[in-house]
Amino acid sequence: MSGDKSNDRDNAVTREELASALVSIRKLLERRKKEESVQKKAFDQLYEELAQYKENFVFQAEKPLLLDLLLFYDSLSWFQASLVQQEASQEVIADSFQYLVDEFLELLYRRDIVPVEHKEFFDRHLHRAVQVVTTEDPERDQAVQQVLKRGFMRADRVLRPEEVVIARTGAAGPATKQ
Repeated sequence: MSGDKSNDRDNAVTREELASALVSIRKLLERRKKEESVQKKAFDQLYEELAQYKENFVFQAEKPLLLDLLLFYDSLSWFQASLVQQEASQEVIADSFQYLVDEFLELLYRRDIVPVEHKEFFDRHLHRAVQVVTTEDPERDQAVQQVLKRGFMRADRVLRPEEVVIARTGAAGPATKQ
């Protein structure tokens, strides 16, 4: 029997150790849960701040362009009012309209957008031939006859190619897509 008592004591110690280990594990799990909760709150706050930053960044990036467009809108409204009231002669209207075109080009220049420089001959990187006319002069083959739509560039990149009419020896009609 004395062996049984010794065995019971060993089992009691083991039970106490087991209970202590379970309490330690429970405390560890509760601490981890609290840490994860704090971490989740921190990430949620960071994501919210990032979303606000993105919204503000886009607005701040667009704001100068939008303000320029609003100024241009004011000029268009003024021009429209002048036309409606018929206060101006044809010459004044033409000058006013040219002013609007120049103002709009200035708006583009502020965004580093410039018109494609005039080229005498077709350049497939800068032009899109939309019509072909016949020429008998071989030296005028692929010459730009007319610009139908102005092209624009930013830095060295074409934003919109010029739409042009080109001369070709022995061929006429619509151009193929370039």
